[in-house]
Amino acid sequence: AQLDEGGFTVAVFSDAPSPDLVLAAGSRLRHRLPNATDLGVQRLLLVADLDEARAADLAFLARQLGLLVNVEDRTALCDFHLPAIVRRGDLVVAISTGGQSPRLAGRLRLFAERLIHRDWGARLARLGLLRAELRTQGKRPHEIARAVDAVIDGEGWLSPR
Repeated sequence: AQLDEGGFTVAVFSDAPSPDLVLAAGSRLRHRLPNATDLGVQRLLLVADLDEARAADLAFLARQLGLLVNVEDRTALCDFHLPAIVRRGDLVVAISTGGQSPRLAGRLRLFAERLIHRDWGARLARLGLLRAELRTQGKRPHEIARAVDAVIDGEGWLSPR
């Protein structure tokens, strides 16, 4: 979903897709695993729901073709780890466990989503406008910081509920 939101072209391959994957992938789904030709036009490979041997073979092929690889729950096969993301407009909070526990990262994301409500995007926009206005008035950084703190504290945005 994050790749779609980022405007990337996503191809989905599975030789045994679940009904949920079929629904989510739609017309992008290929009912097989990717081959060298498929991977040759990609830059990134995300692997999930494959046994260790097939995941390792696919990761090896992808690396030979210059792709970055992430294999779900196989840290040794990963070139990078994907953070769990909470996005509220321009406010982005990333949670990572360095690949040690994607499940924990996902659970923390759900927890953070309850804390960081949807209105935080508008709150950030408000602070951005305030900051821009104060900068045009020639305010110094410490004055801007104080003004931003005054809004955050005055509105009780970070007060325990």
